[in-house]
Amino acid sequence: MRRRRTVSTTLAALAALALPLGLTPGAVAQPDGSGPDDLTPTDVTGLVVEAVREAQQERTGTASARSAGPATTPTDRELRRALDEATRALVDQGAVGVTARVESPVLDWRGSAGVREVGARPPAQPQDRFRVASITKTMIATLVLQEVEAGTFDLDTPVSSIVPGLFPGRGSVTVEQLLSHRSGAPTATDHVLLTRIQDPSSWDQFLAAIGQDYSDEDHLWVVNNLPWHFLPGTDFSYSNAGYVALGVLLQEVTGEEIDDLLRERVLRPAGMRHTSYPDDPGINGPFLVGAAYTGPAWTGGLDWVSLDGFDPDVFRSAGAAVSTTEDLNAFTEALLSGELLEPGTVADMVEPRTVGQELFPDYGLGVYRLQDPCTGGWLYGHDGASYGTVSLALSSADGTRQLSVGITGRDLTGTLPPYDLNQLLVPMLLATC
Repeated sequence: MRRRRTVSTTLAALAALALPLGLTPGAVAQPDGSGPDDLTPTDVTGLVVEAVREAQQERTGTASARSAGPATTPTDRELRRALDEATRALVDQGAVGVTARVESPVLDWRGSAGVREVGARPPAQPQDRFRVASITKTMIATLVLQEVEAGTFDLDTPVSSIVPGLFPGRGSVTVEQLLSHRSGAPTATDHVLLTRIQDPSSWDQFLAAIGQDYSDEDHLWVVNNLPWHFLPGTDFSYSNAGYVALGVLLQEVTGEEIDDLLRERVLRPAGMRHTSYPDDPGINGPFLVGAAYTGPAWTGGLDWVSLDGFDPDVFRSAGAAVSTTEDLNAFTEALLSGELLEPGTVADMVEPRTVGQELFPDYGLGVYRLQDPCTGGWLYGHDGASYGTVSLALSSADGTRQLSVGITGRDLTGTLPPYDLNQLLVPMLLATC
């Protein structure tokens, strides 16, 4: 097993470098909205919220119709056919590859459509791996809460007392605030990329930048040289940088690399045999390669491009994991069933720290909740959005019903008609009922 070097010495050096020689936060390159520099991965959370609402309405309407006449419950074959058609429809509308899965006491279904890589012929398969992006955060949060259970630190412990120099001048930031996106830290991913881009309007430079190595220290230097959004604990702002910091914290207290920690304490216990935490572009086994639309050549774009050179160090512990729909369902089932954390810890994890937001669901510690259209209770999970991939994993509160999706093909220009993600999510949600 690899042992990680102690990071606190490096962070102390970074603290000394923060804002050097009169450098102001504005000196870190700022996106100007004119090209690929403005392309922070847009999460799909709003679409997921919309899909849940639509599923609730359809479920309510179906129940009303049944009360007024003969039952019209679809057969197993009809459900499978509808899900297969919805999966293919996403590809017809512009997605490159799709893999999806539903597991419940009433239905086990898996489906796929499209191809594994843009411009290639091998078809996508249900067992294919894909980049899950921010679903990684739920895995990292699980590791952090295992350390809380072990007594290594508490949720209200200031991270500066665990890793001195992590956030210079912001000593009040706590573990809980990082987990719940209430620290005030900017997400910083786009600014990290801009440190490697000379011409923010160049797609070639953007694609080269997302293929380079980035260290934890690279991410932390940027976030420590940017203005923060608010005082710790006073508001909510989604932050990749906060989860990069949690990865540093875990490595500091355990002396182990994140991939080793995940393998030993999450992946193996949950039976996730096809999940990994890579630190370079190469992936072993069948894989859905991310794809991005950059616009036609006459606009300076490169049309559709394969992101086979994407380096997950762009996200690190905020979103580097690769998984399958089967493994994601196994993960959410194990987590909600109390196999990875004590039941009391799971209850604390899913308890929202932020509620009532207009554009984001109630968020706990690395997990959010949505109304369960089947029971009126809650679904728990997370979504992910990389530059060429969209993903989602949800589970019922009792861990008996799961769904997960991986989709490749994202328009980074906002000029193509979007595919209707809800056309697949709504029937998947209803199929678990």
